[in-house]
Formats: sequence, structure tokens, C-alpha cells
Amino acid sequence: MGKTVLIVDDEKNIVDILSFNLIREGYEILCAYDGREGLELALQKNPDLILLDIMLPYMDGFKVCREFRKKNNLTPIIMLTAREEEEDKIFGLELGADDYISKPFSIRELLARVKTNIRRSASAEAAPGEGSSTLTFGELTIDTDSKNVFKNGKALELSLREYELLTFLASNPGTVFSREELLEKVWNYKYYGDLRAVDVAIKRLREKVETKPSEPEYIMTRRGAGYYFNK
Repeated sequence: MGKTVLIVDDEKNIVDILSFNLIREGYEILCAYDGREGLELALQKNPDLILLDIMLPYMDGFKVCREFRKKNNLTPIIMLTAREEEEDKIFGLELGADDYISKPFSIRELLARVKTNIRRSASAEAAPGEGSSTLTFGELTIDTDSKNVFKNGKALELSLREYELLTFLASNPGTVFSREELLEKVWNYKYYGDLRAVDVAIKRLREKVETKPSEPEYIMTRRGAGYYFNK
């Protein structure tokens, strides 16, 4: 059975175009034309990825994303928006969306992002290997076998993207990575997307990992260069 993509958009022509191209690529499709129906389908059918418009009847995409993330931290969400305001895009990422793409969009680019996010999610859910591997830094422990992160023995609720970002940085302590490099190595994008996505992910991660996010101990910034994990 192919991977399933849920399209939530109130513009039928957009849904038709996306459905046609995704089906041609081998995906199974679910469609919803308002936010309320989209949330219900997302929770009931557990798709492999959600393409979520912001401007929707009954319940906007922001609320759909927020409510869905309360129940599910793994399914990738790509937000679709005709808005150009940067604040809307950043707000979606802060609510837990994995990515966004602005209308009008390139079908080729959208398909590439769908493929990348589904592959990343499927890899994370794959059966773990034998044994357990941990990275320990002071009060922080990363279990790369179970994909759990603990602080002072208490499990942290990280999204898949946040876990992958933390693990990548922690696996290369002291090495400074630019935002472009993190997009390529963690997001797996072969092209450079919006660099603010990296900044938002770092901000969310610090809020969950650091005791004082404004004075981080682990996830550091090298001004003008990028981010690194403090040894």
C-alpha cells in the first residue's frame, strides 16, 4: 500500500491539481475542504503526511495544526498559504508544522518536499537496531535507540524535527553549522528553503531543553556563523 497524503484546502482546483500529481507519483489521497473535516480525517485516518491550507472554513489551518499536534507529534505537516506575511509562516512553524510552501507553488518543489518529509518520518518509525545507544551531556540524555530525550531523568516531549535537530547537533559537539547546512543535513533539502525555519526550530528546541532558553547551556549561537552544541 502506498503512502497516504491528506490534502486540506477549500479551493477545489488546488485539491484537484495536487491530487492528480500525487496520485501519479503513487500516493493515496484523502481530501477535506474545511478545517473541521480535515482535523477529523487526520485523527481518524492517520495519514503519512498532511498538506494543510491556512485559510479554511470553520477552523483555520493554525487551529487544525495546534489541535492535531496535541494528539500526534510525528506526522509531517506542510502548510500551504497564499499569504506573504512572514509572521504567518513563522506562527505555523511555532505551532508544530514541519514546513510551509507559498501559493502559487511549483509542483516539482512540492512533490520533493512531500517525498523528503515522508521518507524522514518513515525512517524515524523504523524498527530500532539491537542494543541501545545514548548521548549524555550533563543532565541531558539522548537515547538514539528509542528516540527519546531525557532531562534529569524526565522525558521531554519533542517533535520528530526537534529530536533530529538536537541529535544531529549533539552528535557533532562543538561544530558550528550554518542554517543552510542544517536545512540540508537535518531537513534533507538539497536546495535552500526559508532559513527562518531553522531559527524557529532552534527557538522551540531551546524552550524544551534549556533551563533558561534566553541563556542556553547546550544549543549555542555563533553570531554570523550558525549554531552548535556545547560540549
